[in-house]
Amino acid sequence: MSPPIIGLIGFIVALSLTLLGMPLAISFGTMGFIGIILLRGFEPGLTTLASGAYISMANYNLCAAPLFVLMGEFAYYSGISGDLFTTSYRWFGRLPGGLASATTLACTAFAACTGTSVAGAATMGVIAFPEMERFNYDRRLATGCIAAGGTLGILIPPSIVFIIYGVVTETSIGDLFIAGVFPGLMLSVFFIALISFRCKRNPKLGPAGEHFSLKEKFASLRGTWGMLLLLLLIIGGLYFGVFTPSEAGGVGAFGAFVIMVARGRLTKTSLFSSIRETTRMTAFLLLVVFGVQLFSSFITVSGFPQMIAGWLTDLPIPPLAILGLICCFYIPLGMTMDAVPMILLTMPFVFPIVQGFGFDPVWFGVVVCVLGEMALITPPVGMNMYVVQGVTKVPIQDVALGIMPFALVLLLGVAILFAFPQISLFLPGTMN
Repeated sequence: MSPPIIGLIGFIVALSLTLLGMPLAISFGTMGFIGIILLRGFEPGLTTLASGAYISMANYNLCAAPLFVLMGEFAYYSGISGDLFTTSYRWFGRLPGGLASATTLACTAFAACTGTSVAGAATMGVIAFPEMERFNYDRRLATGCIAAGGTLGILIPPSIVFIIYGVVTETSIGDLFIAGVFPGLMLSVFFIALISFRCKRNPKLGPAGEHFSLKEKFASLRGTWGMLLLLLLIIGGLYFGVFTPSEAGGVGAFGAFVIMVARGRLTKTSLFSSIRETTRMTAFLLLVVFGVQLFSSFITVSGFPQMIAGWLTDLPIPPLAILGLICCFYIPLGMTMDAVPMILLTMPFVFPIVQGFGFDPVWFGVVVCVLGEMALITPPVGMNMYVVQGVTKVPIQDVALGIMPFALVLLLGVAILFAFPQISLFLPGTMN
């Protein structure tokens, strides 16, 4: 049996084990170890196992991931998310679908304080959903906007997905962070436009909320100073080259801690909960990175990615069309796994093709991140879908149906990024 066929069989077996319920890191890591033994022998397999564990977990750039997770935890316990929603609600809640639009705005702002999407979806589910229930919002619209808004956490910097992509492809993480700003804001505007359009056509979906005076609206802005401080600290520091992404994570975590102390939210419970959750997420992330990179070593040795790349480059169609076909593959793949393992698994296949055709790796990273957003809300595995269902107790089928219009908006976002790459490349091009 030829090595590429062994690689293909290994991929199918590992994916099948994952779909049957085995943890992804174990299924792909075990299959990678067995595959290297079959292709190279037992001793090279052990060597790859040992060196892979060290290389995947000792990468300095990965230090940014736990720091940004810790920053998000501190931001959550400091009450920033609640204040962001209050401000958005007072300014936009009176409009048709205003509470849903306010939720999206709050998710957009909170995304600048955390590198994950789950935190935004869970937090806004707790804060925003009861308010939308109080005004008899359609439950599908309410849960859909919360789940979709939460996905902005992996596109608007800081972003754990950008960190993983940058480490795997050796692309500047700072450039990726800055490149995600305009696309993230664009998708946020599209989500709000979708909500407004649907609620104007059918006002029963999202009735208007309470009326607030101008004085009350401006008074609510006082609660946003923490978010603005973190936003200027991280994005401004990265843009002007004051510090690296890893240093930005440290500065951001310290800044969020100071805000938590200044707001009187520092308690023994909040401190230890933040550290515990950061440790748990970091351990999970590193285990996935190790398992999938071990499998990537096997799949690279098999020659299967090179065979696929050669076959695709020989197709008599334009390179952009080939890249579009590759992106279409991410949609069903995103139905079976989260954004981080999806990127780790596909980059050994896809990135050589991207390089071969001369596409900008920063632009492609943003496109893949948007596709990763779809993975977070696409049934049956979409993480945000289950997080929102768990928080709101709305039946999972209603959450899934509520998410579908927002998933179509994400597809539109990918198409626009294909047509206008400068949306993501303009800001990185102006960096020093």
